[in-house]
Amino acid sequence: MDALIFDVFGDLGHFRKFYTTSSPLTFSFPPPPTVKGMIGAIAGIDKKEYLNVLKSGPCKIGIKIMNPVKKIRMGLNLINTKDNVWIPMKSGKHEARTQVKTEFLKDPMFRIYFMHEDRNLFYDIVDKIKSHNNVYTLSLGLSEMIADYCYVNLCKVKEIEDSKVYIESILPVDFIEDDEIDFENGKKYFKEKIPVDMNDERIVSSYQDVIYEVNGRSIKSHVKKCWEVNDNEHIIFF
Repeated sequence: MDALIFDVFGDLGHFRKFYTTSSPLTFSFPPPPTVKGMIGAIAGIDKKEYLNVLKSGPCKIGIKIMNPVKKIRMGLNLINTKDNVWIPMKSGKHEARTQVKTEFLKDPMFRIYFMHEDRNLFYDIVDKIKSHNNVYTLSLGLSEMIADYCYVNLCKVKEIEDSKVYIESILPVDFIEDDEIDFENGKKYFKEKIPVDMNDERIVSSYQDVIYEVNGRSIKSHVKKCWEVNDNEHIIFF
């Protein structure tokens, strides 16, 4: 089966962590449901349908960090509804706005690997990305974080089982055989729990622990299964 490879990038990004409220934090990369939203925007799939059209099983997503992860915090002016009412001007102690510190990714860039069993849909998306002809505007998490993208390659994919290799993409812990990772000097490893599957009602049905290198470098690990793309580049699909 063929895999489409393309890059997504922008000035700022915010992929809100599910356990943060008043001081929103961001994931270091877009989780799979977010990537599916990006692909749905490019293809013009309705926001009520893309999670079903791009559901796990027929659709496979791989994610690679291309630029080092840099996080900054800025204050956002939001409508103040603390008293269960909004007054468009200051009234007593009630301010019209409230400032919330929010975490953002600076200069994010990610490589997306995409496969789908529906070949007509798949090649339609390939054509749209090649010609840079997206239907809806692409963003990195928030509508204000406008993103751009570029086509990289269309290549054959080879599935490999039970192998010790360098993984270039985000590495789900479930794929690691006997917790075997070679931690190398000079690399910074992080672990996060991310949403992986979301149903039609936008309720997360599956979370996974993943490991990544903060500068986007490869991780040497004994994995149960991986996929080879681009001649000796090994990745994991969600």
